[in-house]
Amino acid sequence: MSDLISISDAIELVLGRVTPLASQRVSLERAAGRFAAEAAVSIVDLPPFAASAMDGFAVRAGETPGTVPIHGRIVTGTPSPTALAEGGAIGISTGGVVPEGADAVVPVELVTEQDGMLIIPNPVVLGDNIRPRGGDLAAGDTIVAPGTRLGAAHVGALAAGGVADLAVGRRPKVCVLVTGSELQAPGTPLGPGQIYDANGFILEAQLAAAGAEVVRLPPVRDDEAATFAAIEQGLNADVLITTGGVSVGVHDLVRSAEAQLGVIEIFWRVAMRPGKPIAFGVRGETLVFGLPGNPVSSLVGFELFVRPALLALQGASEPRPRFLPGVLAAGSKRVAERDSLIRARQVVRDGSVVLEPLSGQDSHMIARAATADALVLVPRGEGLLEAGSAVEYLPLA
Repeated sequence: MSDLISISDAIELVLGRVTPLASQRVSLERAAGRFAAEAAVSIVDLPPFAASAMDGFAVRAGETPGTVPIHGRIVTGTPSPTALAEGGAIGISTGGVVPEGADAVVPVELVTEQDGMLIIPNPVVLGDNIRPRGGDLAAGDTIVAPGTRLGAAHVGALAAGGVADLAVGRRPKVCVLVTGSELQAPGTPLGPGQIYDANGFILEAQLAAAGAEVVRLPPVRDDEAATFAAIEQGLNADVLITTGGVSVGVHDLVRSAEAQLGVIEIFWRVAMRPGKPIAFGVRGETLVFGLPGNPVSSLVGFELFVRPALLALQGASEPRPRFLPGVLAAGSKRVAERDSLIRARQVVRDGSVVLEPLSGQDSHMIARAATADALVLVPRGEGLLEAGSAVEYLPLA
């Protein structure tokens, strides 16, 4: 087992071979889910003027409580018609421009209007219900830093700051090749010894979530010439992912075909369970991943090694898997020379995340794995990792 590489070393070897893709400029409408390739700054103060936080009346706090005349109203989206005269009040809507001279807004429900006068029964605090100009962001301030994955709030902040477009990392083009003579497409009858292809669909879903553009190559049977031709086609992409054909069986043809096509193998076999026979290599700038044929092994291998590579290609500031602290709910048997990734469910108890391992941890059990929302890292060792042990886990989307 001495030739097995650790999970952490494998991740670093993968990331060490990644060169971020060139950036492209996109409109804000197309920016969600992309990674900023530049710092984006606000072109305006946010808010760009002192604004009312409530429907009410702009007043001078020092003149309250009391009764003052109402001098007009300010409608949202229009400039303040006049400065607030001493001893007066101006009606104002939420988001309206606070008039010069006003230093507070009193909510409409706390006052009484009567014959053009405003009765303010209680003192108003200076600055109450006013959103100061630039209180959220000043013009020239950075809204997002390079490497930020743009979520809904980022896009909203960019829009509010007047940013119409920005540079983002290009989405990687990823070819997926599923191998195995036993595989059939869902919706077709199964013959003797055949199973439905799950890996292609698992990978397509994972790739879409990771921001990739997916090209599905036709599945290939365990045939040398067909495997060679399909891999040759897939090597034109930014990333090629194969499933199956990377172990030591007589029909495991992928690694030999890749070697013939000039793929330099960086590592093969990782000290982990499931997913030991994972291969990673490069040809030029193309990253080549060989994932195992068992669907859970493929799923786990993608999360640990492929997803970080895809995020790094897009310019993510921190592409590595983010393991979080948790507590193991039930004992788990350790493996002497391999770290285990067990499928589990997260439950919050007494402020801690408790991980409940699923029954059925075999690498072919994709239906069981579908109920998991976490991969729990059980470090290599002897005996049982006891219930209540502190562990690290990787959330699953």
